[in-house]
Amino acid sequence: MAASDETLRRLIVELRLLEGTANTLQSRLNFISAMQTELNYAKMTLEGLEKEKEDVPLFVPIGGGSYIRAKLESAEKIIVGMGAGVSVEKSLSKAKETVGNRIAQLEKTRGMLQQQLTQVAQKMEEDQAKFQRLSEKLRESERKRNVQKA
Repeated sequence: MAASDETLRRLIVELRLLEGTANTLQSRLNFISAMQTELNYAKMTLEGLEKEKEDVPLFVPIGGGSYIRAKLESAEKIIVGMGAGVSVEKSLSKAKETVGNRIAQLEKTRGMLQQQLTQVAQKMEEDQAKFQRLSEKLRESERKRNVQKA
């Protein structure tokens, strides 16, 4: 039964590694979802700006549910965040395109992460089933040994 004990130990280690992987993937999915939400707000704002005229009053979010009053000077040029703290001035149409592309890329990434998480979860279920079967086999073997001793 030493081989069974070793297999049981390996399954425990593998399950712990899979659990860590699943947690990491879930954290990444949460981050992607937050970024998608932020970019969707940006997309809606850019679409709304298309319809506005100069000097229209706006509320500009500054964080924490707080806003400042401002007036739209021009919607022709937009400063778009490109990542890593870099921002670039673009036309409204190019800004919308950039934001749309980033949303599409995040959706693709989210799909890949979701697929990986599903695979990890399936492997965890398989390993847990193996663990249960092996544990039961070891308990049964132990019971037989105890009965023979008595």
